[in-house]
Amino acid sequence: MEGPANTLSYMLLGYGVIFGIMLIYLVSLAVRTRNLKQDEALLQELDKENSQE
Repeated sequence: MEGPANTLSYMLLGYGVIFGIMLIYLVSLAVRTRNLKQDEALLQELDKENSQE
């Protein structure tokens, strides 16, 4: 009778995929946050220009 199946490589591959997806998600959130801050700065600048007129 054989011992348990060797599935270590599948487990490591699964963890790699999960952490890869999480990394992509975190990078996406960082990019979105940066874009929102740029948009906010632009809107504040436009608001200043409109209030001065």
